[in-house]
Amino acid sequence: MGKNELLQLIEQKRQELIQIVAYNGLTSSITIESSKQLDDLLNKYNRLYLNVLHK
Repeated sequence: MGKNELLQLIEQKRQELIQIVAYNGLTSSITIESSKQLDDLLNKYNRLYLNVLHK
């Protein structure tokens, strides 16, 4: 997966999370799961593209 693909996935998941929160609130299980998925994508991006800058 390339950098741009990953950034698109992150943006899609972020938009999805916004919609989930609007319908289900901040503490629902589906919100928590979606938030974890976004965290995973962000962590992957950081590992692959940002940590390289600090080495």
